[in-house]
Amino acid sequence: ITRVDATAISAVKSFDPPLSALVGRAVTDAGRHGKFLDLDADGLHLIVHFARAGWLRWRAPLPSAPPKPGRGPLALRVALTADIGGDAARGDAVGFDLTEAGTQKRLAVYLVRDPAEVPGIAALGPDALGVGAVEFAARLRGQRAQLKGALTDQSVLAGIGNAYSDEILHAAKLSPFKITTSLTDAELTALRVATQAVLADAVARSIGQRAATLKGEKRAGLAVHARAGLPCPVCGDLIREVSFAQTALQYCPTCQTGGRALADRRLSRLLK
Repeated sequence: ITRVDATAISAVKSFDPPLSALVGRAVTDAGRHGKFLDLDADGLHLIVHFARAGWLRWRAPLPSAPPKPGRGPLALRVALTADIGGDAARGDAVGFDLTEAGTQKRLAVYLVRDPAEVPGIAALGPDALGVGAVEFAARLRGQRAQLKGALTDQSVLAGIGNAYSDEILHAAKLSPFKITTSLTDAELTALRVATQAVLADAVARSIGQRAATLKGEKRAGLAVHARAGLPCPVCGDLIREVSFAQTALQYCPTCQTGGRALADRRLSRLLK
């Protein structure tokens, strides 16, 4: 790492060590904690949470002049030595930008010595792709909550967001508003199988995709999420939606709620 430029100071959530401590270190590993990306730089961890609109964009070559702080999408730029992708003879640098579009700036960057120093990581539950059957059941039955909310609660299971929770519930044929403590053993088994299958398929579909095609590929693999008003690919019923203050869920009444529509209001209950 040869340079680190923060153009959106509000995105940087830590101060010790400073971002300048990355200069001169090599990126030695990369990993994931739930929705957090972890880049290991010789023992220091650059942790990123992309929120809803964040991206990591590879740049080769990288502009030589440091970026100017402003209102654009760029939040952080990391410059790397040219021998891993640039033209060393010309002195090109390569690197990546962390960007976030839109007005709601929620992208978060941390530089820590231990990933557990990041509050969001310290509170994570087990990873949804790797959790065993016994712990999966205990996590969901351990609290009384609506199933949709429990699946997206990162302290219960790490890594499931709004879109794939809709897909998991559709694949498992379960209502988003079913109470977790009422789940039968058979329903829990179906839910875990659906969780593993949906997430594994999502990962497989994303491999090799460029930024320009990634969202399109994701949408192409969705059965119910963001498809309100369209026919369910399983039964043909119209996919319905329940809207909340800042988000929405989609579901199929025939596949998931015994043919009943869910009330589309903040405190949704099954219509009688």
